[in-house]
Amino acid sequence: MTKTASKRRYLPLKATPRLAGLMSRHYLAARLHRYWGRLARRPLAWVTSGAPVELLRAMGIFPVYPENYAALCATRRLSEPLCRASEAAGYDPDLCSYARCHLGSLLRPDRALMGGLPRPDLLVACNNICGTVLKWYQALARELNVPLFFLDTPFLPGRLEEHAVAYIKTQLLAMIDSLERLTGRSFNPLDLRRRLELSWEAVALWREIRYLCRSRPSPLNAPDLFVHMAPIVTLRGTHSAVGHYRSLRDEVRERVALGQAAIEGERHRLLWDNIALWHRLYGFYHLFSDHGACFVVDTYTGAWSLEMKGVDPRDDSRSEPLEILARTYAGVFLNQSLEVRAREMTGLIRDFGCDGFVMHSNRSCKPYSAVQEEIRRLVSSKTGRPGLIIESDMADPRHYAEESVRNRIQTFMESIQRAGYWGLI
Repeated sequence: MTKTASKRRYLPLKATPRLAGLMSRHYLAARLHRYWGRLARRPLAWVTSGAPVELLRAMGIFPVYPENYAALCATRRLSEPLCRASEAAGYDPDLCSYARCHLGSLLRPDRALMGGLPRPDLLVACNNICGTVLKWYQALARELNVPLFFLDTPFLPGRLEEHAVAYIKTQLLAMIDSLERLTGRSFNPLDLRRRLELSWEAVALWREIRYLCRSRPSPLNAPDLFVHMAPIVTLRGTHSAVGHYRSLRDEVRERVALGQAAIEGERHRLLWDNIALWHRLYGFYHLFSDHGACFVVDTYTGAWSLEMKGVDPRDDSRSEPLEILARTYAGVFLNQSLEVRAREMTGLIRDFGCDGFVMHSNRSCKPYSAVQEEIRRLVSSKTGRPGLIIESDMADPRHYAEESVRNRIQTFMESIQRAGYWGLI
């Protein structure tokens, strides 16, 4: 099938141009922060994707995500020169490509999207997703001479223990004390509660959107989910995120009611594991849609649909805000054991009627990728569904071998077709 024909198979979302406008306004506000932020006494923070951003918003802090920025650079084909710039400055090529891309934007703003991110007043990192962020943000703190706040979330080999919750809450209280001194603002638990309720509403909508993909045919494909996860990360705890997901939910519901498919002629349903290949976001997934395959669910965007217990404003048994933060951010997918991850993937394959699954062995993300071979074995043995591992990188295109990937996908899809899988488990 030709590239042109492949593109015609794909049904674009009307919500995508609205999303582009929403994110453009966010980054414009960041670029103009040096003007309005000082007047409003709202510091700007660079934060990691797993940080408790609701607390920052409640304290009047404007958050910006370097990881999201690096992904945007990759989609615009700007990540390779930025990675090279950081490597030329002495950063190791084996370092996370998000980190190399972002550090490269500091070194070469002339090569960076939007000239790079605006200078932060503080940095906030959390290790529930990745341990690299601590060293990355320590380097930023030294380079920029700004304070760094770090939240340590214990790894969960089993269930979340109460002593771990208490440990995280102690850190959050210490962070609040420091932020009060830094911002000159007093912490108000009611402000945090309101931010948590907005996050809860956005998460509930995002979870509903993802679960609408259990329909046959699926109304969304993986690139839809990857693109539209942006607000649940960068605008978490805002009315803007809630408004976007309400509109998207309504559009996806309409597709389901009309029987509209994200991939015309959907024949096979797949699960995706790991971060997207941002530098090949659509081209890579066309290699599957050419076979009538749709990625109906994934583990990556699911990390942002965690149930936030004790937040629902309709529930009289609501928890106190710091308890909610501690439990929610400790329970992130990558902060849990191999067995938990395999069990979740098995459940998703059954719930969404998947014929197989594809795992991105992501050179940059060691916590996500290191145990994938064992997870593949466990999931295949539980479901009887085949799994394919693709080796590449989320933002550095130098680690993507087109012909090798194409051949492996061809063989994988032929094996599914010969086995006669049709999503029935």
